[in-house]
Amino acid sequence: MPEGHTLHRLAGQVNDRFAGRRVGVSSPQGRFAASAAELDGSTLLLASAHGKQLFCDFDDDQILHIHLGLIGSLDVGPPAAVRGEVRVRLATEDSVADLRGPQLCAIRTPEEVAAVVARLGPDPLRRDADPEVAWSRLKRSGRPVAALLMDQSVLSGVGNVYRAEVLFRNRIDPHRPGKQLTRRSWTAIWTDLVELMPIGVRDGRIDTVRVEHFPEAMGRPPRVDDHGGEVYVYRRAGQTCFVCGSRVRTEVLAGRNLFWCPRCQRRG
Repeated sequence: MPEGHTLHRLAGQVNDRFAGRRVGVSSPQGRFAASAAELDGSTLLLASAHGKQLFCDFDDDQILHIHLGLIGSLDVGPPAAVRGEVRVRLATEDSVADLRGPQLCAIRTPEEVAAVVARLGPDPLRRDADPEVAWSRLKRSGRPVAALLMDQSVLSGVGNVYRAEVLFRNRIDPHRPGKQLTRRSWTAIWTDLVELMPIGVRDGRIDTVRVEHFPEAMGRPPRVDDHGGEVYVYRRAGQTCFVCGSRVRTEVLAGRNLFWCPRCQRRG
């Protein structure tokens, strides 16, 4: 599932090509045809993201709410023929955006969007984010911190990669209950996310290793993975930890594969 940096990057691409313009909206697949007709010819005012939710604000207080889910995609670019099952197409004379396979696609009112956002935790990529909201929810829970970081009602936009990497970078035991996490450790996690996630927006991939652990610094080959990016533990089960030389471990936690170093990650 795309993490928050991907949705913020997509919001920027949509704004670059469509913001302030009248947009043709259609549903080549047909499953969104009636709703697309309501938006067709409207002006797209602004696209924005909150965690893994994408909101495209049109005039007349209509908002296209998108959640890509596990298999969804939004491809933004120059005009092209429709390929595959396109749920929604946004189009101008020089740009198209094709939405395929989303988990959710619906027209919302501003009040409905406000209700959706109210159920979400703060997003480290948003200027209006309040980390105290996440801390207040996290410190009351007995669930493992690795599960809480991926709970979108606690923290928005963090997925499997960022949770594994920020816990490693701050040497925090992923199994530690939220209510046992120290305030210092939470501050370190939030600060790290605020630093790392904008880099993901900029580069379109997740990189988390520090300069001293770059491939050229360590004399190792670059990481080759479909997800891209240089990381410490994510999808490196059984491989050597760059810092201590132990073997990276994995297990299923909160329905997703967790990766961590048992020697490095003892704090919390």
